[in-house]
Amino acid sequence: MSKAMTEQELLACFEDAVSFGHIFVTYQPKINHSTGRMIGAEALMRWKHPVYGMQYPSDFIPVLEKNDLIYRADLAVFESVCAFLRRCIDEGAVPVPISVNMSRYDIYRKNYVDEIEKLRVKYDIPVKYLHVEVTETSAIGGMELVSGVLRKLHDYGYIVEMDDFGSGYSSLNVLKDLEVDVIKLDMRFLSGNIGGRGGTIISAIVQMAKWLGTPVIAEGVETLDQADYMKSIGCKYVQGYLYSKPVPADEFLEKMNLLEHEPLTPAMDLVAKMDAGRFWDPSSMETLIFNNFVGGAAIFSYQDGKAEILRVNKKYVREIGMNMIEQEILESDPLQAFDEENKRIIVAALERAAETKEEQTCETWRKVCSKTCGEDMICVRSFIRLIGKTDNQYLFYAMVQNITAEKNRFNEVYESERRFRAASEQANVYAWEYDIATKQMRPCFRCMRDLHLPAIVYNYPEPAIEVGIFPPDYADMYRGWMKQLDEGTVDHLEGIIPLTVGRVPFHVRYTLEFDESGKPLKAYGSATLVVDDVKE
Repeated sequence: MSKAMTEQELLACFEDAVSFGHIFVTYQPKINHSTGRMIGAEALMRWKHPVYGMQYPSDFIPVLEKNDLIYRADLAVFESVCAFLRRCIDEGAVPVPISVNMSRYDIYRKNYVDEIEKLRVKYDIPVKYLHVEVTETSAIGGMELVSGVLRKLHDYGYIVEMDDFGSGYSSLNVLKDLEVDVIKLDMRFLSGNIGGRGGTIISAIVQMAKWLGTPVIAEGVETLDQADYMKSIGCKYVQGYLYSKPVPADEFLEKMNLLEHEPLTPAMDLVAKMDAGRFWDPSSMETLIFNNFVGGAAIFSYQDGKAEILRVNKKYVREIGMNMIEQEILESDPLQAFDEENKRIIVAALERAAETKEEQTCETWRKVCSKTCGEDMICVRSFIRLIGKTDNQYLFYAMVQNITAEKNRFNEVYESERRFRAASEQANVYAWEYDIATKQMRPCFRCMRDLHLPAIVYNYPEPAIEVGIFPPDYADMYRGWMKQLDEGTVDHLEGIIPLTVGRVPFHVRYTLEFDESGKPLKAYGSATLVVDDVKE
């Protein structure tokens, strides 16, 4: 039967406890709840007195901290872990990484990191099998000191885990200022209920950690509902009584040999040459470019058919229009704006961008709802690039252009041209389109059939003059027409021109299209046979 020892009894027995192994180590596995595989374990300090039995850590650890003895107990635990790993390696068992706690009192001791490194070297343990856990509260009041200790641990090659994250009062500052490799989430947020306000907080922490590329382990998971909930919000790594209580070394070795292993992986793999995290830094060059030098731009996540807009710049808000404010855009469900056909187009572009790692372009119509302007349909050209991924969740960067006016003009011209071409098939009419910028002419079917023109005539009108469609004595006049169209000095031209070697008279007309700035875009030409009604 166990009996709680007094402070004096604990202090009197401490030396024997260290020397004779009364202070020992138990191991609690860390499991990937998605696969059931073991990713590691945590070493936990225990004290069993030969007479008084097991002592609660909550009873003896404060006594050791108060009397400046905790560092010796922690060193004893670290050495015990090294000895266990050495045993595993010597027996041919493949170990998993074991994390060992480092208290704030250890951090304050100048040479503590060097001491544990000496033990690791003494037992010849590869550093990949040893993680160091520091608590969030150890950083409060000594951020510079903790940062220095973390740098030293990293210099030696240790993985650093932040234990009990969320239990302190400065979680966001800790996350921002300390370069930890793994976050261990305090599951007390979920005590009593699944979801609710605590679930919202945990979900937000998991998402933030993903953008930092930091794996998250949920610690203290006791029920299947808790584990399933954590997996649903993107945290698949768990530690707790659901899978195993802390067990002695021999029992843990059996578990370790029975379960398959897998490495701990980053929460977000950033694409090469793209630091997504710096988009959240207001002073970074990425943010400067994002806000000032690119057009409308957004960062959004996509997972299992669902998308969430995470950040937009002011130009994006202006480009979408409809007097929407940034918060309206961030709170909206972006995929709900599309009908089935346009949703298929945008999702296909996202999947291509994720697969190829190359920029993808698409044009989609979407419904925009504004509290001030109501609903409208707009057409957006999107340039999409993958900047990060984790499992089946993707992080994208997109630049957008509102091309509604351009599309409407094109549709009007296309419909007009369609009607004109349909009518021309019933009359002696030829039609073509001339692109001002490229000097390319696209003839109608009758032009290609009767005049043997290709689908695209380059450097127009020279090829048409060379083959005799325009007679030599009219060539310079026609070149003058094209110059006026190129310069935009007229909005239309027309005249009678004898065409082909037979010098058949046609009424040639041009109508010029301008963009919003008054620059000429395209000219639409037609040639109608001149019929002499007087001749019999």
